[in-house]
Amino acid sequence: MASLRDIRKRIRSVKSTRQITKAMKMVAAAKLRRAQDAAVAARPYARTLDKMMAGILGRLGVQDFQHPLLESRTDKKRIAVFVVTSDRGLAGGFNHSISRRVLRFCKEHSEQQEVRLFTMGRKGNEFFRNRGTSICKDYPGLMSQLSHAAVADICEEMIGRFLAKEVDAVFVCFNEFISAISQKVRMVQLLPFEMPAADVNDTGTMEPLYEPSSQEVLNHLVPRALAVRLYHALLESIASEHGARMTAMESASNNAGEMLDKLSLFYNRTRQAAITRELVEIVSGAQALNG
Repeated sequence: MASLRDIRKRIRSVKSTRQITKAMKMVAAAKLRRAQDAAVAARPYARTLDKMMAGILGRLGVQDFQHPLLESRTDKKRIAVFVVTSDRGLAGGFNHSISRRVLRFCKEHSEQQEVRLFTMGRKGNEFFRNRGTSICKDYPGLMSQLSHAAVADICEEMIGRFLAKEVDAVFVCFNEFISAISQKVRMVQLLPFEMPAADVNDTGTMEPLYEPSSQEVLNHLVPRALAVRLYHALLESIASEHGARMTAMESASNNAGEMLDKLSLFYNRTRQAAITRELVEIVSGAQALNG
């Protein structure tokens, strides 16, 4: 049976752990607010850009628009996947769910295609390296210092690989932010670029003018829209990470509180049993002396 000193030591340890998890929950909650605002603020720009492209495409006609980034290749031998995880742990199943989804994707396409991984986040990089999976390229520090300029450079590099036919398709796997307690793993195709559907209910009477031409405007918008989609996916992932960490730390704090209640009850019972045993020994000793 554990001694009273051991139980007191365990109680102090659990109290210290609960203080840490509570502090981490508060930090994650503060970061979640900023990350959620950033993700929500990026959505109108992405929607407006898609609407603009859909409007031009609707007037230009799908059959009349040609762009190398829209080229759908029937023989997809090489597939690139951006694996978006976090740099830090203690976020519940946030990182593991992404890694398992990508691992399943690799197994599904391993027979006929080569899957090349591009990791964004230290946890995803460690997961696949520990399993002996080759990482084509890692982007260290990207998630901690995210910027649209950095994402645009990454997209430009991937566009070069796609046009050079080093890769035939590009996907991104990330956690979509639903709420502070809910995230959804998504695997989204970036290349070949999927043009947004034209709005058939658009009854605008004014015909916009594009300079130098609709084709040239779309040629400029497609790479920009690609960068916006990847940037928005990373913002969603960051918000999901803080939400998952806040939820995990809240659960850990609650579990620590329950453990403290059980340890305190066990400590009181053990202490009471020790006092009772000492009293019995004193009474027995007194009776032995009187006898």
